Amino acid sequence: MWDKIFPKSDKVIVERVSYRNRFGISVSADLYLPGDIDLSKKYPALVVGTPYGGVKEQGAGLYAQTMAERGFVAIAFDESYNGTSGGEPRRTSSPEIFTEDFSAGVDFLGTRPYVDPNRIGAIGICGSGGFSLKAAQVDQRIKAVATASMYDMSRVTRNGWMDSMTDDERRQALVALGEQRWKDFENGLPEIPPGFPSTPQETIPQELDPITSEFFEFYAMKRGHHPNAPAAFTLTSGMAFMNFPLLNYSVPEK
Repeated sequence: MWDKIFPKSDKVIVERVSYRNRFGISVSADLYLPGDIDLSKKYPALVVGTPYGGVKEQGAGLYAQTMAERGFVAIAFDESYNGTSGGEPRRTSSPEIFTEDFSAGVDFLGTRPYVDPNRIGAIGICGSGGFSLKAAQVDQRIKAVATASMYDMSRVTRNGWMDSMTDDERRQALVALGEQRWKDFENGLPEIPPGFPSTPQETIPQELDPITSEFFEFYAMKRGHHPNAPAAFTLTSGMAFMNFPLLNYSVPEK
């Protein structure tokens, strides 16, 4: 059964695969192959990350499918703790592990007999743009990176939208996160804020701010909705992002 939000191309072959990252978490991915692939040859390959809170059945899968039509071997994966990937507690967000998931994809692709290990790149969409760049800073096997509508999730979490957060506001946010950890510990489960509705919506709520409204128009309505993508993470996930700069080594030192 085709479970993507986009039509299946008749020019590609799609397989569901899984592999473990270095934390031992099983990463679930869709592998897209050119329909005319010659398994005796070696092809360039791409690891494609989802928008922050998205899943492989949405935009990342469409990017992977399109690149497979152009002759690449490509995987679109669900980040650890999300989608159909493993990891507990569910819907945790971790800048380190999400970055590692890109390198785990390179592990998988580079060991396929039909992939050229010297021609592996990454595509990061929205929030995964930062994770793909972070991975490429240290993983020299990633030869090229392309991002689309990139969000630096560490910067926006630590500094607020358009760097509008004051130092006092940041301190208050960190105090609240510490209090939330106590609550989660006592409850035995981390608290997760409400995400997008579980079923596609017909209209956009008027009270939403412009940015949330734009996300809602895609992720919560028929065009982009997928039941595995509520786009909500555990509240305490924000603590790690405030302490983990994603792009601090992106520009080579002089």
